[in-house]
Amino acid sequence: MDFSEMPVTLFLIAANAIISFIGFQNHSLVDKFILWPYKIKRENQYYRMVTSGFLHLDFVHLIFNMFTLFFFGRNVEIIFNVYGLGGDIAYLLLYFSALIISDISSTIKYKDNYGYRALGASGAVSAVVFAAIVFSPWSSIYLFGAIAISATLYAILFIVYCIYMGRKGQDNVNHDAHLYGAVYGLLFAVVLTAIFNPELFVFIKEQLKHPSLFGR
Repeated sequence: MDFSEMPVTLFLIAANAIISFIGFQNHSLVDKFILWPYKIKRENQYYRMVTSGFLHLDFVHLIFNMFTLFFFGRNVEIIFNVYGLGGDIAYLLLYFSALIISDISSTIKYKDNYGYRALGASGAVSAVVFAAIVFSPWSSIYLFGAIAISATLYAILFIVYCIYMGRKGQDNVNHDAHLYGAVYGLLFAVVLTAIFNPELFVFIKEQLKHPSLFGR
């Protein structure tokens, strides 16, 4: 594995790890940078929509997000560079804009709820995952590290799950951020391809002609 091919992904992982580690020990820092719609509305603290994405609840939350970002982010980073889709700048734009886009719904929905707060990179990570799926729709994704399904099937199940759980609203997970981040990542990759390398759609369409339930 050539780590020199994924400097942006490694940078993002390092930034998330360092800031999250500091946050684990410094609750005042978390309060200042966490997504807090009530504060955003009343004090125009829009920076929270970005900074909250570099904080995590605990080690498990951090490791899960960074593990996912490593495997999917490296693919997106390589694809964006190899196929002339804007390279590292486009990749960074995808990640940071996804942090904002994925938080808009929650910011509006909970703008008058003093107690609502959220944190984590899940919205941006979901965007990266779905951007990767655009270019490799039938690759294998392993649920729980053991059950192989195709990336396209995973995408469908993920969206259905996010919508269902978002409507139930019975846990502390921001399913709206996951959903909007995922949809945004897919659209971002499609639009980027249309602008910079539309010929790549021929390759994508050819892949779609050969579906696989369990991936390849």
